[in-house]
Amino acid sequence: MATAKKSAFYVALVYTCFLVNHACDHDGVRFGYSGSTGPNYWGSLSPNFTLCSKGMNQSPIDIVKDKAVYNPQLEPLERDYTATNASIVDNVFNIALRYNDTAETVKVGGIKYKLKQLHWHSPSEHTVNGQRFAMELHMVHFTEDGNITVVAILYRYGKPDPFLFQINEQLAELHAEGCKAEKGDPVPVGVVEMTELKQGGDRYYRYVGSLSAPPCTENVIWNILAEVREMSKEQAADLMAPLEGSYRHNSRPLQPLNGRMVQLYDKSLKIRKVM
Repeated sequence: MATAKKSAFYVALVYTCFLVNHACDHDGVRFGYSGSTGPNYWGSLSPNFTLCSKGMNQSPIDIVKDKAVYNPQLEPLERDYTATNASIVDNVFNIALRYNDTAETVKVGGIKYKLKQLHWHSPSEHTVNGQRFAMELHMVHFTEDGNITVVAILYRYGKPDPFLFQINEQLAELHAEGCKAEKGDPVPVGVVEMTELKQGGDRYYRYVGSLSAPPCTENVIWNILAEVREMSKEQAADLMAPLEGSYRHNSRPLQPLNGRMVQLYDKSLKIRKVM
């Protein structure tokens, strides 16, 4: 058991290392989203990336609503998000908010996971009934022994997202600096109000998958909110603007389900069962 925990901690550490890559000219970037370093080749780029090509429980997937299995044993997502200090960072392959000493947590299966970072993909990585959305937010949580759960939120174009107003200036700063700045250098944001991201948990889909970027670590518990939120086209463009051209489309292709079950939590169905 101790060996498994050490292994989980190692892969979590490896993933964190990729999140602080300091290459601006791509020489240090271990993977991309097109060409010879694109998703089809991730598994051959490094021995640490083997699961990207050989793993059987990979992410993202297409969620087929009619095939999702309602599980009355699933609990609501207990997200303890309030307000906390954060920094924003250009990781070369995504823009992320990083939380270092946060108390923000989510409880999954009776276990508390601490929020470490959140980042955006354009367009969405997961699809629902084959429909791809404009953006997808991944909120990545870890336990102390390296287990991972992700809360994912899908976005369509529409009204501005109030949460993003808090990082407008820092996104503009990252864009203005461009390659003059070291990629991975955090820009302080200050206190970020998180309660907006607690909305929309009455229905969600859960399955066991992987990190959707190298090293494609498996046994990640995914929780995809069923409620699709909105952001404006301008906000989506601002989120991608600091990234270099080939990374502004940073979505991994869909992966085979390979017999995995997608479970559904639905608060309204749970209430009916009780009544």
